[in-house]
Amino acid sequence: MIMPTIMKFGGTSVADAQAFEKVARIVRERIQQVPVVVVSAMSGFTDALLASTRIAREGRTEEAIASLESSFLRHSETAKELLSDEGSLAFAKVVDLAQRAVSQQLQVIALQSNRFRALQDSVLAFGEGLSSLLLAHVLTERGVTAMHIDARECVITDEEYGCAAPLFEQTFSATQSTLLPFLAAESVPVLGGVIGSNTQGLTTTLGRGGSDYTAAIIGAALSAREIQIWTDVSGVLTADPRVVPAAQTVERLSYGEAAELAYFGAKVLHPKTIQPAIEDCIPVRICNSRTPDDVGTLVCAQTETTPRTVKAIAHKTGVTTVQISSARMLGAYGFLRALFEVFEKHRTVVDVVTTSEVSVSLSLDDATSLPAIVEELSNLGTVRVENRRAIICVVGEGLRGTPGIAARVFSTISDINVTLISQGASSINFTFAIEEERVNEAVRRLHEAFFEADSSACRSSMSDKL
Repeated sequence: MIMPTIMKFGGTSVADAQAFEKVARIVRERIQQVPVVVVSAMSGFTDALLASTRIAREGRTEEAIASLESSFLRHSETAKELLSDEGSLAFAKVVDLAQRAVSQQLQVIALQSNRFRALQDSVLAFGEGLSSLLLAHVLTERGVTAMHIDARECVITDEEYGCAAPLFEQTFSATQSTLLPFLAAESVPVLGGVIGSNTQGLTTTLGRGGSDYTAAIIGAALSAREIQIWTDVSGVLTADPRVVPAAQTVERLSYGEAAELAYFGAKVLHPKTIQPAIEDCIPVRICNSRTPDDVGTLVCAQTETTPRTVKAIAHKTGVTTVQISSARMLGAYGFLRALFEVFEKHRTVVDVVTTSEVSVSLSLDDATSLPAIVEELSNLGTVRVENRRAIICVVGEGLRGTPGIAARVFSTISDINVTLISQGASSINFTFAIEEERVNEAVRRLHEAFFEADSSACRSSMSDKL
């Protein structure tokens, strides 16, 4: 039975010719792992495509088309550096056809704004389509038998444009029938991430960050031995390195720990990535394409509890908290159902929830529909909204059963006001909200308390013994 390794490369891993060369080397050196490659669009291209569709929607078609000139030229110039004259010329023709197709789509968007989301997905698909085709050519010219596969032949979705959900039965069947013959022939399939098609064959996308999801779906369909997420950092870190320069790589995480970190702000993993891996018990490894020999982080079904219990600290800004207070809650049933039906009606996801006898507090990432939500919630009780909040999530297996963790957290940030606390829904995370402007300070303090102080004490102890 063929058990491939899914290797997903993000946008920074295919940012330029040098990055493409590194990816080709990584794949070639791991050819014995039976790779299936999933690749994102070249860094910055998806943002440019998104911006062009918004400009076109406002009727400024020529401006939208012109805004993409440099991006398409970048693809052709990169191909010149990487491919033979014949190969680069062939790819330049593909880029020219893609540019014309996108221009036509932008013109249609200007005329048919009612079809905006479907047309936008068609435009965005060119990002991953071009990068995956270029990588397939690069691999071939570097001596790897590779074949470009249109991901729309494998990933079948519903019709929720912009954030489509895979239809797993159809997707697994299509993926197996499409990819297994190439694997049997010892050829490396190269697919674009994010892209799918609905049952009518129209292009859909899985949403931002969906390349990771594509890799996990393909991995589950092919019963992969491992899913590798190649990015520009060496695995999951103990905190955001932009906030905590001393952040360290976490060598092992459980699926639950990784999911919590992803959901609450860790950028390395897309939250949806974990679910297909969990269901099929497929390990997920986060690797650094710039330093491929680094061990990275292995995410698997089970992992040990570390001596410090805490594995990492994640945070998320731009959060809004909402508190609903009502004496009608006291001893009543059906109140919470009525409350959450409001959020369901407005298709708004609730992150963290805490309740007391007469109030419910919760946090939101997306406050777009908040005015309408608040108006309806006012029928249930008094509503208080707090903007510019941040969520901090302390994660580690066995957190709930380890005494003193909460005390250590709050003593470390005792001068910072905490507006929402949640522990209990999961035994592996302790979550709270604070004012956004103090989140970096809080994360740095907590990291020092749980990681740097412990390391210093350990070094001091070792020195004493010597």
